[in-house]
Amino acid sequence: MPPTLTIPSFRHASADIPAGIVVFLVALPLCLGIALASGAPLFSGVIAGVVGGIVITLFSGSELSVSGPAAGLASIVAAAIISLGSFPVFLTAVAIAGVVQLLISVARGGSLGHFIPHSVIKGMLAAIGITIILKQFPHAVGFDRGFTDEQTAFAGREWLTIFTDPITAFDSHILQPGAIAISILCLAILMLWETKPIKQRRWSSLVPGALVAVILGAAMNKLFGLFLPGWQLTAERNHLVQIPIPESLAGLSSLITFPDPSALLRTDVWIVALTIAIVASIETVLSVEAVDKMDPQRRISDVNRELRAQGIGNITCGILGGLPVTAVIVRSSANVYAGGQTRTSSLVHGVLLLLAVLLIPVVLNAIPLACLAAVLLVVGYKLSSVQLIRSVWKEGSTQFLPFMVTLIIVVATDILVGVGVGLLVSVFFVIKAYHRSAMTLVSDGTSYLLRFNKDISFVNKSSLKDILRSIPDDSLLIVDGIKALYIDHDAYETLQDFEVSARHRGIKIEYHHYFGKEGTPRGRLSKAAA
Repeated sequence: MPPTLTIPSFRHASADIPAGIVVFLVALPLCLGIALASGAPLFSGVIAGVVGGIVITLFSGSELSVSGPAAGLASIVAAAIISLGSFPVFLTAVAIAGVVQLLISVARGGSLGHFIPHSVIKGMLAAIGITIILKQFPHAVGFDRGFTDEQTAFAGREWLTIFTDPITAFDSHILQPGAIAISILCLAILMLWETKPIKQRRWSSLVPGALVAVILGAAMNKLFGLFLPGWQLTAERNHLVQIPIPESLAGLSSLITFPDPSALLRTDVWIVALTIAIVASIETVLSVEAVDKMDPQRRISDVNRELRAQGIGNITCGILGGLPVTAVIVRSSANVYAGGQTRTSSLVHGVLLLLAVLLIPVVLNAIPLACLAAVLLVVGYKLSSVQLIRSVWKEGSTQFLPFMVTLIIVVATDILVGVGVGLLVSVFFVIKAYHRSAMTLVSDGTSYLLRFNKDISFVNKSSLKDILRSIPDDSLLIVDGIKALYIDHDAYETLQDFEVSARHRGIKIEYHHYFGKEGTPRGRLSKAAA
């Protein structure tokens, strides 16, 4: 199916435009921070953000998902740039990855995301919320060592910094009173905006609390410069947003890198491209599923269309010198909680990224990172609130255990590993429940009735053998398959093997509504047993 370009609806512009501004303010430093973490030119992160906000949005299959460079790919990108030898060669791999994503969408690979249990998705969201809090708290107190929007797959034990950074931030030589004051102000504004008196005001829906917090936080920092210079946050100490400032439009082109077409036939380039395509597609599917769960309207996104949009976006990034993009859960979460209604909010954020870099980089470079950290702290709490954990606990162990396993492992490692392990735990409970209810055995004297309550597959083979082993000698066993529409070959074969031992044990077997549910001819079983 060819990609379909659609213009987002502007029916909810009064909600989407303020939400787009909030997402823009959150996304801007993240684009730069992820580029820095990836060992790529800083401007490549901005290009990826613009492509994610404009190009992908026009083809997207999700109303609330926001795309851009993802921290989850940072380690892959950094290693690939080194192994491939240059950034232009890496861009060739990004463009190829986009083509691969188009092929994945044609094969409807995005539908696999629908098989992820809600408990795992909730665990992933809660883990990201906790990760945001842990990673942004140091920025809120002036420990601006790095700035990423989600947990990265770190090498070795470096993931432990997600726990040690907040502790390190309390070092008396690192704490910045100006950052703490600005963070407290911004948090107070954000909490005030959540109160009923403010929410009842019509203007509150047009003026998001996050925008007010950022403006007043930047103004407070300017006042510190006039009256308390020791408290002022400065770019020299990495406390402010830092956007590359071209001297002219001609200088802007010098910040753009183009791919190297001569690398198209290199095997290592294709290996990197396939890696990026697979990881980016998985993260996109997970993010879209999570955003659908957060959507107040509970809309169901077209995941395969979203993968097509991501493929087009990555082809564009490869051509224009941008980092690879995915649907990003933190930007999307900020969009939902800022009141975004349609794709217009994502488009607004992309347009603002482009205009900001071209027109007002000096103004944006005056925003303290502490302001943005406060916004993300609130987003993180909403994703991992005590109420959420309590509600999952009430759903029982079959929901709570996969939730907690996913949460812990995502925080400790990365999203893909955590979701994978959480999925395995969920599958364990499914198999356990399936084993328990698939078959029942009742008896009356020496007569036994084995009833299949649902379809029987190879996962029931162990339980079936245990039941058959419990049948005493010189009994009558009636096998009733009336409720099963399908009986796996393994079940037929297990009963066929049991017939052999049944003859020696004096057990007679009768079959009711049992044959022909797998295509196995009745004649394969012994005539005596039948």
